[in-house]
Amino acid sequence: MTTLRAVEEAVLAASAVMILVAGALLLYRVWYGPSMLDRAVALDVAAALIIAGLAVKAAHDGDSFYFPVMLVLAFLGFTGSVGIARFIAVRDRPSVRADGTEDHR
Repeated sequence: MTTLRAVEEAVLAASAVMILVAGALLLYRVWYGPSMLDRAVALDVAAALIIAGLAVKAAHDGDSFYFPVMLVLAFLGFTGSVGIARFIAVRDRPSVRADGTEDHR
């Protein structure tokens, strides 16, 4: 094993550990998020972490099979985030009181 390969393996292992720690923190945010928007952002980050995990696996295996899968997941994560943001924006609009003023809760 060359020194370059050893450094590559160490960097990939460190990347995998960081992704796992971020995933654990992400689960905490999804479970205990104070608002629905925090949970939505956490689910968007979950898509990014899945893509990052696939990238680490592709780099470790030296296989480019996972790149189209990562592109599809990125597209689905983006469209899901936009859909959730639109749903939250419609749901969190201020309501109009009977006297014509807006209720900003």
